[in-house]
Amino acid sequence: MKLLALFTLLITSAYAEGSEADYVSTYCKGVIEYRLPDRTRVDCLMPDHAIEYDYGKKWAEAIGQSLHYAMHTGRRAGIVFINLDNSDMYGVERARKLIGHYNLPIDILATIGTIPE
Repeated sequence: MKLLALFTLLITSAYAEGSEADYVSTYCKGVIEYRLPDRTRVDCLMPDHAIEYDYGKKWAEAIGQSLHYAMHTGRRAGIVFINLDNSDMYGVERARKLIGHYNLPIDILATIGTIPE
């Protein structure tokens, strides 16, 4: 019984925060999961940006993926950070500093919290 209660709690918590795909489907106003020739997928392809949605704690991965998507699409790299706690915000600040220091062609387009109900 305890195992079932724990499983239910984990599922409920994950659902309340939402997955990355939930954020993309809620906020992307372009093409979702645009497939590139190398079989990777842009989370959200807009007329001017190839956008990676990711959690702030995965800031380094978001930088690399957004640059990869921009290279393949000829669009500017964009990141939308999903922020649910302080560690996510710490990652966003690290990304801002790195992008600024090296003058990387990446726009941080938004930071979003939980999905509105």
